Amino acid sequence: MSQRLSGRVALVTGASRGLGRAIAELFAAEGAAVAVLDLKEHWAQTVVDGITAQGGKALAIGCDVSDREAVQAAVARTVDTFGGLDVTVSSAMWNKYEPIADITPETLARMSGVGFDGIVWMTQAAAPHMARRGGGSMINIASVSALKGMVNALLYCGIKAGVGGLTRAAAVELGGQGIRVNAISPATVATEGVKAMLDEEALAQRKARIPLGRLGETDDIAQTALWLASEGSAFVSGQMITVDGGLANAIL
Repeated sequence: MSQRLSGRVALVTGASRGLGRAIAELFAAEGAAVAVLDLKEHWAQTVVDGITAQGGKALAIGCDVSDREAVQAAVARTVDTFGGLDVTVSSAMWNKYEPIADITPETLARMSGVGFDGIVWMTQAAAPHMARRGGGSMINIASVSALKGMVNALLYCGIKAGVGGLTRAAAVELGGQGIRVNAISPATVATEGVKAMLDEEALAQRKARIPLGRLGETDDIAQTALWLASEGSAFVSGQMITVDGGLANAIL
Protein backbone atom coordinates (compact mmCIF):
# COMPACT_ATOMS: atom_id res chain seq x y z
CA MET A 1 0.00 0.00 0.00
CA SER A 2 1.10 3.56 -0.68
CA GLN A 3 0.15 4.84 2.79
CA ARG A 4 -1.88 7.72 1.34
CA LEU A 5 -3.50 8.34 4.73
CA SER A 6 -0.41 8.06 6.90
CA GLY A 7 -0.78 10.20 10.02
CA ARG A 8 -4.50 10.75 9.47
CA VAL A 9 -7.32 9.86 11.83
CA ALA A 10 -10.57 8.60 10.31
CA LEU A 11 -13.95 7.71 11.78
CA VAL A 12 -16.31 5.42 9.85
CA THR A 13 -19.93 4.71 10.81
CA GLY A 14 -21.80 1.56 9.88
CA ALA A 15 -18.37 -0.02 9.72
CA SER A 16 -18.96 -3.58 10.91
CA ARG A 17 -19.96 -4.84 7.45
CA GLY A 18 -20.56 -3.90 3.84
CA LEU A 19 -19.36 -0.58 2.50
CA GLY A 20 -18.39 0.81 5.90
CA ARG A 21 -16.21 -2.19 6.70
CA ALA A 22 -14.46 -2.10 3.32
CA ILE A 23 -13.74 1.61 3.74
CA ALA A 24 -12.45 1.22 7.30
CA GLU A 25 -10.16 -1.65 6.32
CA LEU A 26 -8.77 0.18 3.28
CA PHE A 27 -8.17 3.38 5.25
CA ALA A 28 -6.27 1.41 7.89
CA ALA A 29 -4.20 -0.35 5.23
CA GLU A 30 -3.36 3.09 3.82
CA GLY A 31 -1.98 4.23 7.17
CA ALA A 32 -4.90 5.90 8.92
CA ALA A 33 -5.84 5.31 12.54
CA VAL A 34 -9.50 4.33 12.27
CA ALA A 35 -12.40 4.56 14.69
CA VAL A 36 -14.78 1.78 13.67
CA LEU A 37 -18.34 2.68 14.68
CA ASP A 38 -21.46 0.56 14.65
CA LEU A 39 -24.56 0.13 16.77
CA LYS A 40 -22.97 -2.61 18.89
CA GLU A 41 -19.35 -2.33 19.98
CA HIS A 42 -18.73 -6.06 19.63
CA TRP A 43 -19.73 -5.84 15.95
CA ALA A 44 -17.11 -3.15 15.44
CA GLN A 45 -14.54 -5.05 17.51
CA THR A 46 -14.46 -7.88 14.98
CA VAL A 47 -13.30 -5.43 12.31
CA VAL A 48 -10.81 -3.82 14.68
CA ASP A 49 -9.30 -7.21 15.50
CA GLY A 50 -8.68 -7.81 11.81
CA ILE A 51 -7.10 -4.40 11.33
CA THR A 52 -4.80 -4.68 14.33
CA ALA A 53 -3.78 -8.20 13.32
CA GLN A 54 -2.40 -6.62 10.13
CA GLY A 55 -0.47 -4.03 12.13
CA GLY A 56 -3.01 -1.22 11.80
CA LYS A 57 -4.42 1.14 14.39
CA ALA A 58 -8.14 0.96 15.15
CA LEU A 59 -10.70 1.56 17.87
CA ALA A 60 -14.14 -0.05 18.25
CA ILE A 61 -17.00 2.20 19.35
CA GLY A 62 -20.65 1.27 19.85
CA CYS A 63 -22.83 4.19 18.81
CA ASP A 64 -26.42 4.84 17.73
CA VAL A 65 -25.78 7.66 15.26
CA SER A 66 -29.35 8.93 15.59
CA ASP A 67 -28.45 9.99 19.15
CA ARG A 68 -26.71 13.38 19.08
CA GLU A 69 -25.00 12.94 22.45
CA ALA A 70 -23.78 9.46 21.51
CA VAL A 71 -22.21 10.83 18.33
CA GLN A 72 -20.55 13.65 20.25
CA ALA A 73 -19.15 11.10 22.71
CA ALA A 74 -17.87 8.88 19.89
CA VAL A 75 -16.07 11.78 18.24
CA ALA A 76 -14.59 12.86 21.57
CA ARG A 77 -13.36 9.32 22.28
CA THR A 78 -11.76 9.15 18.83
CA VAL A 79 -9.96 12.45 19.38
CA ASP A 80 -8.86 11.45 22.89
CA THR A 81 -7.47 8.14 21.62
CA PHE A 82 -5.76 9.24 18.42
CA GLY A 83 -5.13 12.94 19.02
CA GLY A 84 -7.43 14.46 16.42
CA LEU A 85 -9.83 13.83 13.56
CA ASP A 86 -9.22 14.32 9.84
CA VAL A 87 -11.78 12.22 7.98
CA THR A 88 -15.33 11.04 8.62
CA VAL A 89 -17.32 8.56 6.56
CA SER A 90 -21.04 8.40 7.34
CA SER A 91 -22.07 5.00 6.02
CA ALA A 92 -24.62 3.90 8.63
CA MET A 93 -28.13 3.23 7.33
CA TRP A 94 -31.24 1.41 8.53
CA ASN A 95 -33.55 0.52 5.68
CA LYS A 96 -36.94 -1.00 5.01
CA TYR A 97 -38.50 -1.28 1.55
CA GLU A 98 -42.29 -1.19 1.60
CA PRO A 99 -45.28 0.35 -0.22
CA ILE A 100 -46.19 3.94 0.63
CA ALA A 101 -49.42 2.75 2.24
CA ASP A 102 -47.51 0.62 4.75
CA ILE A 103 -45.06 3.25 6.04
CA THR A 104 -45.38 3.85 9.79
CA PRO A 105 -44.15 6.73 11.96
CA GLU A 106 -41.74 4.30 13.61
CA THR A 107 -40.16 3.31 10.29
CA LEU A 108 -39.86 6.93 9.20
CA ALA A 109 -38.27 7.93 12.50
CA ARG A 110 -35.73 5.10 12.48
CA MET A 111 -34.72 5.43 8.85
CA SER A 112 -34.35 9.20 8.95
CA GLY A 113 -32.72 9.04 12.38
CA VAL A 114 -29.89 6.84 11.16
CA GLY A 115 -29.66 7.88 7.51
CA PHE A 116 -30.14 11.64 7.79
CA ASP A 117 -30.01 12.84 11.39
CA GLY A 118 -26.90 10.76 12.03
CA ILE A 119 -25.04 12.64 9.30
CA VAL A 120 -26.19 15.97 10.70
CA TRP A 121 -24.89 15.06 14.16
CA MET A 122 -21.61 13.72 12.77
CA THR A 123 -21.06 16.87 10.72
CA GLN A 124 -21.76 19.04 13.75
CA ALA A 125 -19.56 17.05 16.12
CA ALA A 126 -16.60 16.55 13.78
CA ALA A 127 -16.29 20.03 12.27
CA PRO A 128 -14.64 21.80 15.24
CA HIS A 129 -12.00 19.07 15.57
CA MET A 130 -11.19 19.16 11.86
CA ALA A 131 -10.98 22.95 11.94
CA ARG A 132 -8.38 22.77 14.71
CA ARG A 133 -6.18 20.66 12.40
CA GLY A 134 -6.57 23.07 9.51
CA GLY A 135 -9.31 21.17 7.72
CA GLY A 136 -10.48 17.70 6.85
CA SER A 137 -12.70 15.58 4.64
CA MET A 138 -16.27 14.51 5.35
CA ILE A 139 -17.64 11.75 3.14
CA ASN A 140 -21.33 10.81 3.16
CA ILE A 141 -22.74 7.67 1.55
CA ALA A 142 -25.75 8.58 -0.59
CA SER A 143 -27.18 6.55 -3.50
CA VAL A 144 -28.20 6.77 -7.14
CA SER A 145 -31.66 6.50 -5.60
CA ALA A 146 -31.21 10.17 -4.70
CA LEU A 147 -31.51 10.83 -8.44
CA LYS A 148 -34.07 8.22 -9.51
CA GLY A 149 -37.36 6.92 -8.14
CA MET A 150 -37.89 3.33 -7.05
CA VAL A 151 -40.98 1.32 -6.18
CA ASN A 152 -41.35 0.65 -2.43
CA ALA A 153 -38.48 3.05 -1.66
CA LEU A 154 -40.14 6.38 -0.88
CA LEU A 155 -38.23 6.86 2.37
CA TYR A 156 -34.92 5.56 1.05
CA CYS A 157 -34.99 7.78 -2.03
CA GLY A 158 -36.07 10.82 -0.02
CA ILE A 159 -33.46 10.37 2.70
CA LYS A 160 -30.63 9.83 0.22
CA ALA A 161 -31.72 12.94 -1.72
CA GLY A 162 -31.58 14.80 1.57
CA VAL A 163 -28.03 13.55 2.10
CA GLY A 164 -27.11 15.23 -1.16
CA GLY A 165 -28.63 18.51 -0.04
CA LEU A 166 -26.92 18.56 3.34
CA THR A 167 -23.62 17.59 1.70
CA ARG A 168 -23.75 20.61 -0.59
CA ALA A 169 -24.83 22.96 2.20
CA ALA A 170 -22.12 21.74 4.58
CA ALA A 171 -19.48 22.11 1.86
CA VAL A 172 -20.40 25.76 1.43
CA GLU A 173 -20.61 26.54 5.14
CA LEU A 174 -17.47 24.67 6.23
CA GLY A 175 -15.24 25.38 3.27
CA GLY A 176 -13.74 28.45 4.91
CA GLN A 177 -12.38 26.18 7.65
CA GLY A 178 -10.62 23.96 5.13
CA ILE A 179 -13.23 21.22 5.47
CA ARG A 180 -14.31 19.44 2.30
CA VAL A 181 -17.67 17.65 2.22
CA ASN A 182 -18.63 15.19 -0.52
CA ALA A 183 -20.98 12.26 -1.04
CA ILE A 184 -20.64 8.96 -2.86
CA SER A 185 -23.72 7.69 -4.71
CA PRO A 186 -23.43 3.96 -5.46
CA ALA A 187 -25.77 1.80 -7.48
CA THR A 188 -26.39 -1.75 -6.26
CA VAL A 189 -23.28 -3.10 -4.56
CA ALA A 190 -22.84 -6.82 -4.01
CA THR A 191 -22.66 -6.73 -0.23
CA GLU A 192 -23.73 -9.63 1.96
CA GLY A 193 -26.81 -7.63 2.96
CA VAL A 194 -27.86 -7.04 -0.64
CA LYS A 195 -27.32 -10.69 -1.54
CA ALA A 196 -29.46 -11.72 1.42
CA MET A 197 -32.23 -9.30 0.44
CA LEU A 198 -32.38 -9.97 -3.32
CA ASP A 199 -32.72 -13.36 -4.99
CA GLU A 200 -30.63 -14.41 -7.99
CA GLU A 201 -33.26 -13.26 -10.49
CA ALA A 202 -33.47 -9.78 -8.95
CA LEU A 203 -29.67 -9.47 -8.85
CA ALA A 204 -29.46 -10.52 -12.51
CA GLN A 205 -32.06 -7.91 -13.47
CA ARG A 206 -30.11 -5.17 -11.71
CA LYS A 207 -26.86 -6.31 -13.31
CA ALA A 208 -28.46 -6.25 -16.77
CA ARG A 209 -29.36 -2.56 -16.39
CA ILE A 210 -25.78 -1.46 -15.68
CA PRO A 211 -23.81 -0.46 -18.82
CA LEU A 212 -20.55 -1.92 -17.46
CA GLY A 213 -22.31 -5.26 -17.08
CA ARG A 214 -21.71 -5.98 -13.41
CA LEU A 215 -22.78 -5.00 -9.93
CA GLY A 216 -20.58 -2.76 -7.85
CA GLU A 217 -18.11 -4.26 -5.39
CA THR A 218 -17.35 -2.84 -1.97
CA ASP A 219 -13.82 -2.01 -3.12
CA ASP A 220 -15.23 0.23 -5.88
CA ILE A 221 -16.77 2.41 -3.20
CA ALA A 222 -13.84 2.14 -0.79
CA GLN A 223 -11.38 3.30 -3.45
CA THR A 224 -13.57 6.33 -4.18
CA ALA A 225 -13.72 7.13 -0.48
CA LEU A 226 -9.93 6.81 -0.28
CA TRP A 227 -9.54 9.37 -3.07
CA LEU A 228 -11.94 11.76 -1.35
CA ALA A 229 -10.06 11.33 1.94
CA SER A 230 -6.66 11.95 0.36
CA GLU A 231 -4.84 14.99 -0.97
CA GLY A 232 -5.62 13.80 -4.49
CA SER A 233 -9.05 15.42 -4.14
CA ALA A 234 -7.86 18.57 -2.35
CA PHE A 235 -9.96 20.90 -4.54
CA VAL A 236 -13.09 18.71 -4.64
CA SER A 237 -15.99 19.68 -2.37
CA GLY A 238 -19.77 19.72 -2.47
CA GLN A 239 -19.92 16.91 -5.02
CA MET A 240 -22.09 13.82 -5.41
CA ILE A 241 -19.68 11.27 -6.89
CA THR A 242 -21.78 8.67 -8.70
CA VAL A 243 -20.19 5.20 -8.71
CA ASP A 244 -22.70 3.13 -10.63
CA GLY A 245 -21.15 1.61 -13.75
CA GLY A 246 -22.99 4.16 -15.88
CA LEU A 247 -26.49 3.31 -14.62
CA ALA A 248 -27.67 6.86 -13.90
CA ASN A 249 -26.93 7.91 -17.49
CA ALA A 250 -28.60 4.95 -19.18
CA ILE A 251 -31.89 5.33 -21.04
CA LEU A 252 -33.81 2.24 -20.02
